[in-house]
Amino acid sequence: MEIRIEQASLHWQQHCVFTDLNLTLPAGQWTSILGQSGVGKSSLLQLLCGIADDADIRGRIQCSDGLPLEGRVAWMAQQDLLLPWLSLRDNVLLAARLTQSRSASTEQRELALYLLQQVGLGERADALPAQLSGGQRQRVALARTLFQDKPLVCMDEPFSALDAINRLKLQDLAAELLADRTVLMITHDPLEALRLSNRILVLQGSPASLSAPLLPAGATPRPVSDPQVLQQQAQLLTLLAETVT
Repeated sequence: MEIRIEQASLHWQQHCVFTDLNLTLPAGQWTSILGQSGVGKSSLLQLLCGIADDADIRGRIQCSDGLPLEGRVAWMAQQDLLLPWLSLRDNVLLAARLTQSRSASTEQRELALYLLQQVGLGERADALPAQLSGGQRQRVALARTLFQDKPLVCMDEPFSALDAINRLKLQDLAAELLADRTVLMITHDPLEALRLSNRILVLQGSPASLSAPLLPAGATPRPVSDPQVLQQQAQLLTLLAETVT
């Protein structure tokens, strides 16, 4: 499903962050947005997810199937946000627990276990989050995101709290499990964007606007040693440095 944001605007404390901003998320592709802190990246995600805060943020959202986007977005945040009193399986099942008057079905519980197996934690389905490392907890968060099975997945710096090695491993896993999904990721890491994305845009300026998309070649996840990836990383870093005042 292709999704378009049209004429989005954000005003915060009488300051115009961006206005008349348009963004297309092609169906089945991973789009990443880079930009300095405070430029409005996360606000775009909040607009899509319908969780905009007290800022004055507006815009039209059009879906290619003609249906509203409301209720059809899965969210993965920087922190895992696991509930400490629930098992890993029940954390994955959280969406079902919140939206159903009855307990999760046998099929849903089996799906939750399957997704935990997919992220390498099937044998720890009954463990509590406190028993896991940070990387393992974020794997559970990825499984919970997949369980929701929504047309759009929004990710707000989902791997930034991890060490470098676990970050690469989880990027590889996300690229595999989210293949052919429509994904929008906010990140500060050009290399992460280049490894995972079909399209990369930079939000820059004041009021902010989106750059023309960069379209990395090759299948994801791209190797960190790929010469073209490294060259484009340098280009993105240069572009980002130009936006810092």
